[in-house]
Amino acid sequence: MDMNITLSLDDNIVKEVRKIAVERDTTLTGLVREYLESLAAENANSGRKRRELETLEQTFARFSFKVGKRTWTRADLHERS
Repeated sequence: MDMNITLSLDDNIVKEVRKIAVERDTTLTGLVREYLESLAAENANSGRKRRELETLEQTFARFSFKVGKRTWTRADLHERS
């Protein structure tokens, strides 16, 4: 369902944006709609990424364990016999 909204914009901005709309073969309303849809999608993606990162961090915390004191050095690992 579409909703009508009212915006108050400076006349000069409206004239410039209408020129851009004509160049892009769309309307002022089309440009505003496209921008707002893009903004909403970006926000949704950002929220999803944040939730995925939180889940990953919780998983790491849940499955972490202690392996004891390190008794070797890097040189030991790369020592050739």
